[in-house]
Amino acid sequence: MQQYGVREVEKLLQLPRSTLRALVKAGFVSPARGTRNAWLFSFQDLIVLRTAQALAAANVPRSRITRSMKELRRRLPAAMPLSGLSVGAVGDRVVVKEGSRQWQAESGQYLLAFEGDPASGALKVIAPQSLDRAPGAEDWFERGLAVEAHDRGAAIEAYERAIAADPAHVDARLNLGSALHDAGRLQEAERAYREAIEACGDQPLLLYNLAVLLEDMGRKTEAFEAYKFALRADPGLADGHYNLALLCDELRRPMEAIRHMAQYRKLTRGRR
Repeated sequence: MQQYGVREVEKLLQLPRSTLRALVKAGFVSPARGTRNAWLFSFQDLIVLRTAQALAAANVPRSRITRSMKELRRRLPAAMPLSGLSVGAVGDRVVVKEGSRQWQAESGQYLLAFEGDPASGALKVIAPQSLDRAPGAEDWFERGLAVEAHDRGAAIEAYERAIAADPAHVDARLNLGSALHDAGRLQEAERAYREAIEACGDQPLLLYNLAVLLEDMGRKTEAFEAYKFALRADPGLADGHYNLALLCDELRRPMEAIRHMAQYRKLTRGRR
């Protein structure tokens, strides 16, 4: 069975890494692990990811997307038919067609259609339609996910609107900081993360992302402290141990570097 790495998925689906990470975190797919603990996605995973992203762009509520994606992932064929696969949603039915067979996934009030090519992994959205209702925090967040690949400025605005609607929306705050960081707006990203920590508390990923940002800004000592806070909040954060081990080596703290690298290896043992 063919598998796709993160870079291939980003290219095939035109999804930024932050969006891909958010979709995986939301539980839409559970990718396998390859060398160095890297994610590996199946073609079925690509179908589910692209479906979830397209439904989010159509302003379908997240709870409904989750139910639909669970059913879709459960019923997707292990081997893709030579004739390809298409998924369409009309009215309150999501219909999947594989060759000459059709079946219905979890229902939802939206209109969407797209097709997939199993040879290339490409998926084409044909006709998404937004719901006729005022968007809330989750809607703005999903809209940010949907547009981030091709319009980072619009995504940043959407995440800011999500936060305005719900100041405790951790995922929107994470993605806002990440988008600002990726755009090179480092001071704004730092302010976004610090405001997020003040509003949401010591969330491990907020602290971790702040540490990565501070390290990129050359503020190694502050990054060291931020990694420490992140690991205090979540000792099982493997990437935090890995990054901190490398940073400790730079800061000439060899014993701490060894300890954190050993913890990273312990946490990731068996995932490869």
